[in-house]
Order: sequence, then structure tokens, then C-alpha cells
Amino acid sequence: MKLVFCGTPQFAVPTLEAILAAGHEVALVVTQPDRVAGRGMEMQAPPVKRTALERNLPVVQPEKIKSNVEFRVQLEGIAPDAIVVVAYGRIIPQWMLDLPRFGNINLHGSLLPKYRGAAPIQWAVANGEVVTGVTTMRLDSGLDTGDMLLAQVCPIALEETAVDVYECLADVGSKLMVKTLWRLEEGSIYPEPQNHELATLAPILKREDGWMDFGRSAKQLYDRWRGFQPWPGAHTSLRGKKLIAHKVRVADETFHGEPGEIVIRGELMMVRCADATMLAFDEVQLEGKKRMSAAEFLRGFQLKSGERLGQ
Repeated sequence: MKLVFCGTPQFAVPTLEAILAAGHEVALVVTQPDRVAGRGMEMQAPPVKRTALERNLPVVQPEKIKSNVEFRVQLEGIAPDAIVVVAYGRIIPQWMLDLPRFGNINLHGSLLPKYRGAAPIQWAVANGEVVTGVTTMRLDSGLDTGDMLLAQVCPIALEETAVDVYECLADVGSKLMVKTLWRLEEGSIYPEPQNHELATLAPILKREDGWMDFGRSAKQLYDRWRGFQPWPGAHTSLRGKKLIAHKVRVADETFHGEPGEIVIRGELMMVRCADATMLAFDEVQLEGKKRMSAAEFLRGFQLKSGERLGQ
């Protein structure tokens, strides 16, 4: 097929590489503009752009696409068989949806209709799901509401973070997209409408999603910590300063008491949570200080059982 590929982050790179390896012609790569990032605040090209340039593929980075006449003329001139969209980060306008004969084929990081939205992988992990997957779908004007094409299930191990699942789904999804394109071309795929009544949302993450509410159980807080890696992570407050929880786990001990109350057992730092559960902190970082083990933190800051987090 002659394709246009739209994608931006590392998640999309394996799919771009896979469709090239499968022999498809990628006539154009569309990605978001370079952005300032990192400690040095330097301009950085998105991963998809870097990969495309390494493969000598033409790249465009329009700031807007809905009313971009030059961009529309360029795509109409290519006349692609399909437009492949993987984590592009822009709403696809109707003229672009209508352009290719096979439509705009999207790889979504969940088993639709669950977890529609910008952060499906993070929310699946944060909600304690033990299974997720990827779905290829034909985009329409809604938010991840188009007809499903193919899906692939992927288990989530109890210790895996969103970063781990992200890498797994990127690889699984790349293979699924190649299979989808092949079956579209041979006419052996049958689009399936989504059951909208079963839809759940996975909205874009906000900094406040990382706030630790000890009114949740230790397992819920642990799952949210796993899901919100690398950002927004998990944080609370101690003695009026921000405390980042870099590594946590569900403690074996159970205690009844006020949520947020610290419990010290030797070099073990724990906090009381809902349902008589306890969350152990393995690595922490207090505002203005370096990251350190909980044992090192306890030696330096002389915490006592009964102090409170989150106040």
C-alpha cells in the first residue's frame, strides 16, 4: 500500500518500522513540531521524526492540520491508500478521514471500548487491570469511537509499571497493524461497531493525579503509582513539604488507624491506608533534597510513628 504515517512519540516508532519492513510505501510522515524539553530546555525532535529521517522518509510537522490548505493539497497529491495514525496527538479533520480508500487506521493502546482517550495504558495500570491490549480501528469524528478492526490481548503483571506495559504494547501493536493492513488489502477484515455503553474514559493525566489519597487502600495507591510512571508519579506532603514516593509496595502488615498516619518499624517506613492496609515506602525524595532509600531518609530526618502524611 501507499501510506501516510501520522505519529509522534516512541510508542509509534515500532509501527512505522514494521510497516516499512512489511514492504509498504510510506510516502509521508506527519509528526508534531519539535518542542523544548529536558533540563537544558533545548529543542528536541519527536522520536518518529528521528526515525523517519534515519530512513530518508519525507517529514512534515504542521502546527495545525484542520485548516492547513498547503498540507491538504500535499496529502491529496499523494492519494494514499490509507493513513496510519499512532499516538499522533492531533484530532484528524473530516477531510483527512475521507481521503484514503481504506480510511484512517488507528492503533489504540487498549481493548476498546474500554479506556478511550489520551492515556489508556496509564489508566489501565492505575486501575489495577490484569489484562489490557491494543486495538486497530477506523477513525471517525468521535473520540476513539470508530469501528474496531483487530485486537490483541496482553497481560499486565502485578509488578509492571505503565512504562513496562507501554513497551510491550508498542511491540504487539506494530505487528497487529501490519496484519490489519494486509487483511484490509485482501478484503478479509470485517469492521465491528463498538458497544458505546461499555465505554470508559482515559483522560490526559494531570499533576494532581499523582497526589496520594490515603483514603484509598494500599493496593489502590500502589496501582496508581505503577500507572503514573514516569509522570505524574506519586507524591504527598510531610511537615509542609512535598514528598515524592519513588518506590512503594503493599506492606504485609495490617493496622487499624487514621489514614495517612506514619508507622516506623526499624528501617521500614509505612503509612496507614484504607481497609486496614499499609503502604511501605522504599525510596523517597523530600522537597529540596536528593532521592534516597527509606532507611537513609529515616536516619536523616528522625521521623516518628504517629506523624501524618498529606497535611
